[in-house]
Amino acid sequence: MGLLGDIIGKVKDKASIGKAALLSRNHTTAALRLTVLRATSHEADTPPQESHLAAILAAGEGPRTAAAVVIDVLMRRLHKTSSSAVAIKSLLALHVIVRRGNFILHDQLSVYPASGGRNYLKLSDFRDNSSPITWELSTWIRWYAKYLEQILSSSRILGYFLFSTSCSLEREKGKEIIASLLCKDLLREIDGLINILEEICKSPDCVHLEGNKLLLEVMGLVGEDYFTTVDEIVIRVEEFKERLSCLSFVDSVELVCALKRLEDCKERLGALFEVNGSGLVEDLWCLVSEMKDKVGEVKGFKEEKMVLSWGRFESARFGERVKPQDSVQFASNRFAFQFAYGELVR
Repeated sequence: MGLLGDIIGKVKDKASIGKAALLSRNHTTAALRLTVLRATSHEADTPPQESHLAAILAAGEGPRTAAAVVIDVLMRRLHKTSSSAVAIKSLLALHVIVRRGNFILHDQLSVYPASGGRNYLKLSDFRDNSSPITWELSTWIRWYAKYLEQILSSSRILGYFLFSTSCSLEREKGKEIIASLLCKDLLREIDGLINILEEICKSPDCVHLEGNKLLLEVMGLVGEDYFTTVDEIVIRVEEFKERLSCLSFVDSVELVCALKRLEDCKERLGALFEVNGSGLVEDLWCLVSEMKDKVGEVKGFKEEKMVLSWGRFESARFGERVKPQDSVQFASNRFAFQFAYGELVR
């Protein structure tokens, strides 16, 4: 079944590419479609050629309509296919656009589709049941789509396309203005960055896909994303280090929660990526540990004193004696906490 699927896929590729090649001689849209077809072929274990990816990126150098066509064709290709090879190559092409595309391509990606302003990358129902290998690969594809969605979501929070080489200037400007951000905004940015690391940690362990060239290509990009994310987090946590003495109690609690989430990622990230004593990564974990201790010392509470949940918090120790209306409610965009009087502050 798998071999038959490969043969059918190659026949489809030849037919589609041949038709697009004929039309492309006199039609720009057909030429762009041909570019996408070549980059997202049915060949199961062959990453897109660099020349094909470069041709997709080149669409951003022309009229805005060309960039819109490329994004639209990629999205349609992604959502109409039942082939795991085509799906993962389409996602890989989108990932390359995020990392290496220019402003015009980013703009078109961020507002696709034009009517909804959202990115429909979540392939929660994707299944390729043509073979046991493609079935397992389908799990990986569903995760990869969610991961790219998270990058786009976090990029909106930061105000620039995270990981993009073309946005290095915005990133440098960001370093200059981080000190002027309100603590709640800084916490929001850290939360968005941690969401990316948490999504990386959810990548499936597909034992039968070891050595798959496509997945190796993808994980190479994800690894680069990882180190950039760590760099972005370190900058912001160091800013909180400067603000430690003037942090409000609720900001301190949210910061500790964020640092705890980071620590929960450490083991899985270490298993996924060979850091070889990377100074940047080691700096992050040292900084996280140091900040947790310092926040506890300055604010007079310890982590074990907190009973946390992502929904509502209520003191377990004083649950019998303290009524809900006697507790203090702190509002937050990401957490909802209730602290009973006298429970956390000595």
